[in-house]
Amino acid sequence: MNQSNVVQKLWNYCNVLRDDGMSYGDYVEQLTYLLFLKMADERTKAPYNQKSPVPKEYSWPVLVKKDGDELFDHYRHTLEVLGNQKGLLGLIFNKSQNKFQDPAKLRRLVVDLIDKEEWVSMSADVKGDAYEGLLEKNAQDTKSGAGQYFTPRPLIQAIVDVMAPKPGETVSDPACGTGGFLLAAHDYVVKHNPNLTKPQKTKLKEETFKGWELVQATARLCAMNMLLHGIGSQDFEPIAVSDSLAADPGDRFDLVLTNPPFGKKSSTTIVGEEGKVSRERDIVERGDFWTTTSNAASHGRREAPRRVVRGRRRAGGRSSQPLAPSRPLWASVRRAPEARAARPQGGRGAPSPEGRRRKECAVTEGAKGDRMARSAY
Repeated sequence: MNQSNVVQKLWNYCNVLRDDGMSYGDYVEQLTYLLFLKMADERTKAPYNQKSPVPKEYSWPVLVKKDGDELFDHYRHTLEVLGNQKGLLGLIFNKSQNKFQDPAKLRRLVVDLIDKEEWVSMSADVKGDAYEGLLEKNAQDTKSGAGQYFTPRPLIQAIVDVMAPKPGETVSDPACGTGGFLLAAHDYVVKHNPNLTKPQKTKLKEETFKGWELVQATARLCAMNMLLHGIGSQDFEPIAVSDSLAADPGDRFDLVLTNPPFGKKSSTTIVGEEGKVSRERDIVERGDFWTTTSNAASHGRREAPRRVVRGRRRAGGRSSQPLAPSRPLWASVRRAPEARAARPQGGRGAPSPEGRRRKECAVTEGAKGDRMARSAY
């Protein structure tokens, strides 16, 4: 089977499981667990000959031999055991659950789709792009709420093109979501530097990128997304599950690329004994956050994440993030052209020439000061 057929098979099986009540998000998670087990087993064979981080009794060959209820029980127990491990194994499997309803469908995914392919030897572009496609579909599924973790890839690409990362530079995203900025930076370096030495390639894979993500399920998808694209290894965890706002991690980077949530407040949901739901506000207090506000249109709402970005940037480094507007960018874009033209020129509410020509797209900060990148609409 050629690689394009593998991608199509991934999509087709996703549709089969959706008919069975499984969401895109659930499918991507289950695919993540099974792909990791299969790839860990492939690396134990020639020419890799690596030691598997997965205990032998929960390895891929043992799972493939199971069927029916025995397969169901073994798969569930495998997720529980591996979720208690440390390192990359724990990051991938922590709080994992079996979302399959039918043992036959799990068996079909294991035997017919995943076991028949050699995933480690497959091009990173093919398997990585297929996984990215599933993540994007999940983000477009409004019911899942996953869109908040998936920055549109054209916006990411535009920002990375402006920042132009170089070989040897370290890159960070303190709100990495599914890893779009880190992957785009990696691809940019590889594309514009085709003659990298072996040490440079090793550093690019295992020492260059670092991301932080607050939500465990999203961090899992990010870690697998990067692994499929050839970033990270069983011994190197490029993703940390923690709150970037809580404290300064102490690390500094040459380049910070991010699209953080605009604000510094969060909340904890509490369910009482009678089922009543309440929320408690969590406010981060840090010396470098000099203002607090709940007004999304105010400068302070944008200042907290910008200071997190600046704090992680190494002296002389560069950073970039989308600029939060003081009003929705689409407010005038969606208005009919004739309606906009009919408005009194220079009167109350009339848009300025600058406002008609441009919209704020991204802000980049460098050693020589702040620079504003704008795109015409």
